[in-house]
Amino acid sequence: MRDHDHDHDHSHEHVQFDPADPQDNTAAGLSRRQLMKVGGVGATLAAATALPGTAFASHGPQPGGAGRGRTWRAGDHHIHSEYSGRFDTTKNPPVFTKGADAVYPIVTNAIMAKSFGLSWVMCTDHGGPTHSKVNLELAYPDLLKSRRLVPDVLQFWGMEFDAPAMDHHTLMIPRRDNEAQLLYDLESRFAKNDPFPADPSRDTESKMVEFLNYAKNLTAKPLVIAHHAARSATGLGVWGQDTPHEFRNNQDAAPDVYVGFEGAPGHQAGPLNGGARGGYGSYPTHGGYDQMTAIVGGLWDSLLGEGRKWWITATSDSHVHWTRGGSDFWPGEYSKTYVNARQDYADVMDGLRTGRIFVTTGDLVTGLDISAANGRQVAIVGKQLTVTDRRSNDVTVEIRFRPLNGENANGDRPEVNRVDLIVGEITGPVSDRDAATNPTAKVVARYGKKDFRRVGGEFVVRHTLRDVTASSYLRVRGTSTDEAEPAADGKESPWEDLWFYSNPIFIKVG
Repeated sequence: MRDHDHDHDHSHEHVQFDPADPQDNTAAGLSRRQLMKVGGVGATLAAATALPGTAFASHGPQPGGAGRGRTWRAGDHHIHSEYSGRFDTTKNPPVFTKGADAVYPIVTNAIMAKSFGLSWVMCTDHGGPTHSKVNLELAYPDLLKSRRLVPDVLQFWGMEFDAPAMDHHTLMIPRRDNEAQLLYDLESRFAKNDPFPADPSRDTESKMVEFLNYAKNLTAKPLVIAHHAARSATGLGVWGQDTPHEFRNNQDAAPDVYVGFEGAPGHQAGPLNGGARGGYGSYPTHGGYDQMTAIVGGLWDSLLGEGRKWWITATSDSHVHWTRGGSDFWPGEYSKTYVNARQDYADVMDGLRTGRIFVTTGDLVTGLDISAANGRQVAIVGKQLTVTDRRSNDVTVEIRFRPLNGENANGDRPEVNRVDLIVGEITGPVSDRDAATNPTAKVVARYGKKDFRRVGGEFVVRHTLRDVTASSYLRVRGTSTDEAEPAADGKESPWEDLWFYSNPIFIKVG
């Protein structure tokens, strides 16, 4: 199933740029007009000329965490290009046509990602019958062009994987000389929609586990992250294509490959054209976040309560910009996944794999550093703190967030209204593999504007967890709203309902 259907084909639209505009030059020394000619950029860029977010290129990533050269680098691992097309299956082999579902060339997405302050992106086009050959022979050469034309942005290779028995997933390939062949190997062997004629044996839970067992034994291990995991849910906790036991089975098979799901799915601009945020038509998102993430004590907390290293991300799922009738923002225009990493393919991927991540919408924050300390022991997001101080089991939590210095892409100056600290106990593996609750998870502290202490360009909040005697985890969220819990979304503007979420820090006692 495709993310959504579009009958629009904007491939013949052309946009004029001002060659005298200094912003029309890329780091490669080419004008945007040249980029259009060389990269085949004939699709919509008109909307970009009116977006204030094009100034974001001057907002560099902010300091965060340990590691030489590591800073918070914003990115997006779920972006579609014109290679999300259609297949004519009346022919054998099927005939592929570009631009049926998503319309922008790969280089267009890279240009727009750069203009909205992204340091890294990933092309994730839909699969289909014999699509592995389309990726290898047509799309990958365009990715190589885009890397040359927009060198400031790391551009990963991969796809929106047709996961057996599940909804779509990111399949991110490590940067290698043979990366195109690595993806071809995985897609042609395991993507459920790649065979022609169709092969029902490719669409089973056991095939998904077989894929992950194969992937984890590769020298260059990919990353797999579930997309819009509860979009097919028909109610609160009434799951659709993706179920809790599948997440557990998949991560058990390959814990360093299968690492999480989108906390904030794409298609967030839906309400601007009368649609639902995320395309969640049966049961809505909450504050723009999937119910699996947004509900305190829900599925994410259930997974963390087992001690799982389970991370969340935020993406655009860009197909067609909302100003052209789509439901999407440009990459980085609204949602950002920040990774604490060097500007290096391997380190960004390592950050995603190990949870050095926070996510935000509407540029509510541009940096989020959280630490937990007991005595001399300190841990940051994705890491574990071991309580070893014999004098005290207290854990001191420090939350530092950096507000946006300027306007976001909607011309707003967003402000954090409240920060919440959420804590849950780690009680070990569940007996019910479809368990989706953790009753120990709760908001233990809420801090408002009057509680924030300004330190340079950051705000700081400190909280002490007294006498921590059980292994647990903590995570942080913040909002521009006054909602105690993120409400189910309606048709409100996404710009009026902004949230950020950290990934967890784990605490081991004893």
